[in-house]
Amino acid sequence: MTSLDSEPQPIDHLCREGTADAIALEGRFGTLSYAELDAAVGRLAAWLAQTVPQTGGRVASWMGKTRLACLMPLACARAGLVHVPVNPLLKHMQVAHILADSGARLLTGTKSRLDTLEAGNVPQGCDLAAEGEGEAAIDGWRDFLPPSSAGPDELAAILYTSGSTGRPKGVMLSHANLWLGAVSVAHYLRLSPQDRTLCLLPLSFDYGQNQLLSTWAAGGCAVPLDYLTPRDVMKAASKYDITTLAGVPPLWVQLTEHPWPPETAARLKRLTNSGGALTRPLVKRLQDMFPQADIYPMYGLTEAFRSTYLDPSLVSSHPDSMGKAIPFAEILVVRPDGSLTVDDEPGELVHAGPLVAKGYWQDAERTAERFRPAPPASLYGGIAVWSGDMVRRDAEGLLYFVGRDDAMIKSAGNRISPTEIEEVAVQSSDIVEAVALGTPDERLGAAIALLLRQRGDIEQGQAEHMLKEHLKAQLPNFMQPKYIRFVEGFPRNPNGKIDRVKLAQEFRP
Repeated sequence: MTSLDSEPQPIDHLCREGTADAIALEGRFGTLSYAELDAAVGRLAAWLAQTVPQTGGRVASWMGKTRLACLMPLACARAGLVHVPVNPLLKHMQVAHILADSGARLLTGTKSRLDTLEAGNVPQGCDLAAEGEGEAAIDGWRDFLPPSSAGPDELAAILYTSGSTGRPKGVMLSHANLWLGAVSVAHYLRLSPQDRTLCLLPLSFDYGQNQLLSTWAAGGCAVPLDYLTPRDVMKAASKYDITTLAGVPPLWVQLTEHPWPPETAARLKRLTNSGGALTRPLVKRLQDMFPQADIYPMYGLTEAFRSTYLDPSLVSSHPDSMGKAIPFAEILVVRPDGSLTVDDEPGELVHAGPLVAKGYWQDAERTAERFRPAPPASLYGGIAVWSGDMVRRDAEGLLYFVGRDDAMIKSAGNRISPTEIEEVAVQSSDIVEAVALGTPDERLGAAIALLLRQRGDIEQGQAEHMLKEHLKAQLPNFMQPKYIRFVEGFPRNPNGKIDRVKLAQEFRP
């Protein structure tokens, strides 16, 4: 595995990190060894360079977890192009915005997706290529490009946020951002060449793309999977001898609602979580179902990739913690004036260091809002990401999420973290998922609404009574919800997270 002390390399060099004959990629399309992966990337890069001859040209890809989708991040980099992965769940209007905003010169995708594009969706100067053209290049393009010599600060990718709070904005990532992120995760997860990662998350998601990159940084095997049901995940984990799973909380909830074959569950060595906190009951279910697996709660944001992780040895004793900074990250908790907070004092999480992205693509105003000079106490200095997330650090140096400053519920003069209410709610019998929202109220300013999904074992009236008694015992009066609603399910954004903005828009007292 690459040393933490080594200099960042062009991201396409990852296909040379494993032993030549070791399997690097496996799926329904077959297998690719590391030598075959390097050759395939070289051929695809040559095709891309001929198709888009402008150095730094943006190339968008819109497809599921196919062989081509997995090779695009490396091949674009090798061709001197900038990769713009598009979530396959997005619709034509969202794709049109990304193409126009990024100035993409090429969009490659499945024919069925390309056929949904309407007049005006594809900007002038952007060509379309069906997925089959890229696959044909992988298998037999006449030319081959050697590994690139790109500098660490050169732009390698633009990842668009899900856009749940407005139009997606493109986060610019350099070769160093991607390389160091892959090396960092491979180290703290203790990945090895014997590990096999089932890649479930969208490859357009920084967490999803890192499933590939960190596995390759360790010389292991990545197994991409487009799945419909939790049973599809279980079958693939068994078929491909999976050791590593990455997910977001809603996915873990779904996976723990079904019994796993004991031999498949026992083979898993690590479970990683980001995109939201794991609740105590969910942690307990994961520990019971996967007794041999280490659990890695993590926190990150696209603007700096990943910030913290909790060591598995602390999960049972500190299940609510975000942990400490990952390698290459400096995490500070600061007051509005930029000074450091004291133990257990809430403050804004600020991330400094080489994982900080290069800003938002062609958006100087929003870049200046989020990417600002690091606090005076920073050892790295330079530009840092001011996350907008409120956290606290305890006397042991462990971080705890309080809530997003713009998501805090301001009720009767109190600033209330929805996360705190949700974590208490799911400790009540029969409650699987919970979302707390602030809804306008003349007397309180904002009243608390609590939306819940239950297992269905208890009648809703009884479940609500039990929940209210539980909340009264655990939370102060000003944190008690005014409204409680049971729902069949929660809307998800394209990255699989609960879409809180949509819920807030649709909720009616």
